[in-house]
Amino acid sequence: MDKASVARFLLLALLWGSSFTFIKVSLEGLTPGQLVLSRLILGAAVLLSIAAIRKVALPRSVEVWGHIAAAGLFGNVIPFLLLSYGEKTTGAGIAGVLIGATPLLTLALATAALPTERATPRKGIGLALGFIGVVLLIGPWHESLGSLSGRLACFGAAVSYAIGFVYVRKFLSPLGLAPLSLAASQLVSAAVLQAVVTPFLGWRTPDVTVPVLFSIVLLGLLSTGLAYVLYFRLIGDVGATTASAVNYVVPVFAVLLSVLFLGEPVTWNLLAGGLVVLVGVAYAENRLGQLRKENAGAVR
Repeated sequence: MDKASVARFLLLALLWGSSFTFIKVSLEGLTPGQLVLSRLILGAAVLLSIAAIRKVALPRSVEVWGHIAAAGLFGNVIPFLLLSYGEKTTGAGIAGVLIGATPLLTLALATAALPTERATPRKGIGLALGFIGVVLLIGPWHESLGSLSGRLACFGAAVSYAIGFVYVRKFLSPLGLAPLSLAASQLVSAAVLQAVVTPFLGWRTPDVTVPVLFSIVLLGLLSTGLAYVLYFRLIGDVGATTASAVNYVVPVFAVLLSVLFLGEPVTWNLLAGGLVVLVGVAYAENRLGQLRKENAGAVR
């Protein structure tokens, strides 16, 4: 990667890693439903604005929008809500590390649901390692990481993300939609779905302090909206394999920021579990081999 791509890569990891801290602070003044709705509206506004500037059209087919709505449900609404409810009783750092299991869960679901994804011994060993790491991370014996229900909710968010990725790969990727069009459409559909369910999730008058306002604005505009733009730019510049490696760096920023700004503890099972999950994913995906091939192709 050149210096500009490295800078975008690290900025994306920072934006996604910081989202867990922003969620934690935003919950001081908003309900989970209010938080998710605000985040989705702001993120959708960013992507719709960029799509309009670049003259990227949104899909017109009703059937395609049905698939996009399903992708928005599993890829945005459900995981955003689960993270918001989970972080009410557990830390931002542990939430970020548990979400780091998403590639592992995606691999497992894709192997089971997609005919093109074959089960191999490498995948089996990697998934087994990842499972051990998840057990260490959830660590029901470790009360300092918050409630068990909170950790399970964050893990449920990772499961939902994985379902969303597999759904997109199966039903939307074959359609060849422009990435920006797909991302903007998905956030729009997710915002509409969240607007429908928010009144039924409990409501209180928002307590919008400066930290809460600052956090929700940054969460929506930067960690949700701008982050998508950076991700698709990286895919175009350095390839999907290298761009997706950002998932290995996000948990690092999530833990670092939660310690610096929220004073959350770092426990042995947080570090050990996170490391085992990442090693399991890297081995199952043959990450080093893929990166070598991609870099060799770039040199040629």
